[in-house]
Amino acid sequence: MTQQSFSDYEYSCQKKKTKREEFLDIMEEIIPWEEWVEFVRPYYPSGKRGRPVI
Repeated sequence: MTQQSFSDYEYSCQKKKTKREEFLDIMEEIIPWEEWVEFVRPYYPSGKRGRPVI
């Protein structure tokens, strides 16, 4: 058994990105989520009255 170098160790700990992870990374770059959250917040139920949100 040979000793691993730092680059070998770094590479062995990385996993392959799934298509879902790649898609979500691209969406994070494209969509300004803070603006969308502020746009939706007034219409989102607060859960203070009525039937509990599931």
